Amino acid sequence: MSTTAHRWHFFRAGGVDQVSLRDGKDILSLKDLDQKLWVALAMPVKGVDIDPETLSLMDLDNDGRIRVQDVLAAVEFIKATFKSPDDVLKFSTEVKLSAISDPKVVTAAKHMLKDLGKADATAISVDDATAITKAFSETKLNGDAIVIPASADDVDLAKCIEDGVACFGGVLDRSGKMGLDQVHADEMFAAIDQRVAWLSKGKDSVLLPLAEATPAAAAAVDGVRAKIDDYFTRCKVAAFDARGATALAGQDTDFVALSPRTLSSGDAELARLPLAKIEPAARLPLKTGVNPAWSAQIQAFVEQAVIPILGQRDVLTPADFQVINDRLAAYTAYRAEEPKTKVDALAADWLTKLGAPALRVALKDLIAKDAALAAEYEQITSVSKAVRLQRDFGRLLRNFVNFSDFYSQKDGVFQAGTLYIDARALHLCVAVVDAAKHAQLAATSDAYLLYLDITRKGETRHIAAAVTNGDAENLFIGRNGVFYDRDDNDWDATIVKVINHPISVRQAFWSPYKKLVRAIEDTVQKRAAAADADATTRAEGAGTSLAHVDKQATGAPAIPPKKIDLGTVAAIGVAIGGIGTLFGALLATMFGLGPWLPFGIAALLLAISTPAMLLAWLKLRRRNLGPILDANGWAINNRAKVNVAFGKAMTEIATMPKGSERSMHDPYADKKVRWKLWLFLIMLVVLAGIWYVGKLDRWLPESIRSISVLGERAPAYKNPTADVPGPVPAAAPAAAPAAAPPK
Repeated sequence: MSTTAHRWHFFRAGGVDQVSLRDGKDILSLKDLDQKLWVALAMPVKGVDIDPETLSLMDLDNDGRIRVQDVLAAVEFIKATFKSPDDVLKFSTEVKLSAISDPKVVTAAKHMLKDLGKADATAISVDDATAITKAFSETKLNGDAIVIPASADDVDLAKCIEDGVACFGGVLDRSGKMGLDQVHADEMFAAIDQRVAWLSKGKDSVLLPLAEATPAAAAAVDGVRAKIDDYFTRCKVAAFDARGATALAGQDTDFVALSPRTLSSGDAELARLPLAKIEPAARLPLKTGVNPAWSAQIQAFVEQAVIPILGQRDVLTPADFQVINDRLAAYTAYRAEEPKTKVDALAADWLTKLGAPALRVALKDLIAKDAALAAEYEQITSVSKAVRLQRDFGRLLRNFVNFSDFYSQKDGVFQAGTLYIDARALHLCVAVVDAAKHAQLAATSDAYLLYLDITRKGETRHIAAAVTNGDAENLFIGRNGVFYDRDDNDWDATIVKVINHPISVRQAFWSPYKKLVRAIEDTVQKRAAAADADATTRAEGAGTSLAHVDKQATGAPAIPPKKIDLGTVAAIGVAIGGIGTLFGALLATMFGLGPWLPFGIAALLLAISTPAMLLAWLKLRRRNLGPILDANGWAINNRAKVNVAFGKAMTEIATMPKGSERSMHDPYADKKVRWKLWLFLIMLVVLAGIWYVGKLDRWLPESIRSISVLGERAPAYKNPTADVPGPVPAAAPAAAPAAAPPK
């Protein structure tokens, strides 16, 4: 509840008390309204029907979400900028200069209008602010302390910025292009200094025994170092034990494996073999006898390292190889100290130029000039924020602090459009990114949800639509419809997922009977299919037998026909009799109610449908919009119910316009059923059933009563020997007296 003397007004909607926002006093007092009374506590910047630029201006921490503190900060801006906070509750695409109280904002607005050639204008619009903001952002310097290559007039400075962006990623400028700020510039020059210092050290003559040829010699040695070390080690093993010369020279199986292949100098399996023939003397041939896979590397090693250091050689000994390594040791150690920086790919001479003070000073000054325009951009931003809040802030409040737009059917900002499917218009549609992930939370809303893929001109999106009226008879995966977005663009829509929940109590009432009918239809269909398959099999068997009748053995005994199983016949008779007895007893009981018969039928229907109706009623009471929006990134603070009455407005069923005329003549209608004949037959069957159970005996002559006709087989028959009194058969007539014998 409020902690100030402000008097709040609340209205009831969606099962929740929601605060009314009637005037500017209500807006300015929002900071004192308990957050437990706000309908939402957070909402995403994207996926809602409010200009993303407006929400971006409100999103102070740039996290892509609008929270309570962002709304309250906007209220403070309105308080400082507008003369009357009431204005922001009125939709308008422009703000009169006379309505702005902050003189800095008025001055900036007039300057912007002058730049647009509207110096005499008394109001500034959203389009005006957008045009100036866009023009200012696209200038070379736009006040964000970020410079792009186009910001520099000097070619070297522009290339410096370009290379910095390429090496360090840069940051996004207001123009939408990548540039450098001072932090990234400092990081770039630190890496340049490190790289340049290492390159400068490499110019020392001590590190370059072969002068400019030293790097090439060191590279050639590095290319064969491991393989030469391997060769000399194998030779040492052979000198230690003669068996090693053969064992380490390559097995016969290695050469056999190579024999069927087409070999080349780049063959990997060939390169795995020793560099040359293993000998205890450890003399590496440099001209002939070298593994062909290594001949090119050995030749480069000889030309760039052996000859410059040792002179001409036909063979190389371990001592020779050590001399070469010692001669290049200082340069090898220098190369091992090479720093790994993000500017390593840049040319050495260009790095040297970048390392000079001139370019870094020029870049620092350029960033400072851009940053100096921050105040001007801030004024432009203030004007843009003012006109956008004038247009959008009232609507945001009606979809954040309360949900009055949604419950008054003015279209909530989270609604994506309208889906037309199955002769219904579904207005409660929200955009989704991942249907499976969204459904995990949205399923707890207890709403019947359809997930659909919508496509238009090669673009595919996803939506979720709540069905809150009608039934689910013709809603199934694969069903097509048409979706109209907020811009009235039509999209092809296809159901891809269904979350099944009750839609109405009326649907729940008929659901048991529909399930029964569906089960009977499915059973009959299966039985018919099975019978058809059996008949087809029998026909095919008979045809096969007839086709081969001439091949059958004449003396083969005929298969005796199957006899009728009397037990089966008796069981079928008992089953039919039991069903008839049950049906007759039910009808007798119902008709025995006399004038209360309609109430009995109603009670029977309720007994069958009540469980489904009760379950539907409980779920409809819990049907809640909150989980559907929470799954889209909202933070709904209260239950936003969608009851049956409101659900009818969210899902409109097709109805004929008022005053429409309707012709009942249908030339293709099914033939009329002779309902009078069927009614007579049904009544006849019902009466027969009532007669069968003996309920009509009291009104019928004794000769046609069920007990008289059926005797002890009649359901009303009672054994006279039983304790319970029942009808007793008539006593047999007394025997006539015997005639007297003749005298």
